[in-house]
Amino acid sequence: QVQLVESGGGLARSGGSLRLSCAASELFVDVYDMGWYRQTPGGEREPVAAISQDGLTSVAESLKGRFTIVRVSADNAIYLQMNDLKPEDSGDYYCAAGRDVDYRSSRLKLLVFWGRGTHVTVSS
Repeated sequence: QVQLVESGGGLARSGGSLRLSCAASELFVDVYDMGWYRQTPGGEREPVAAISQDGLTSVAESLKGRFTIVRVSADNAIYLQMNDLKPEDSGDYYCAAGRDVDYRSSRLKLLVFWGRGTHVTVSS
């Protein structure tokens, strides 16, 4: 059974950093396009960042310069490094596996698997 398990969420102060992890089982992260999404309170789920099988990355325009997506094949995991956090970054962060990265929107055009999410709270 395929599982994507996110971790690393928690409480951070404004200006701080968090590193989210997404560990995969029964799925190899280097044969899928992978992505991070988030859902802020009262908002819809939105793409944060994506990485293709070839290692090409895309980060949502509003998050560029602060967020970075990385894949570590040896870990069979992807990571989201979040720096200079802001209170508006608070929300639930989800890992996803799929196909075909849309580099303009940082989303996966075909979503196949989702994780259950990890919660991030950024205090002001």
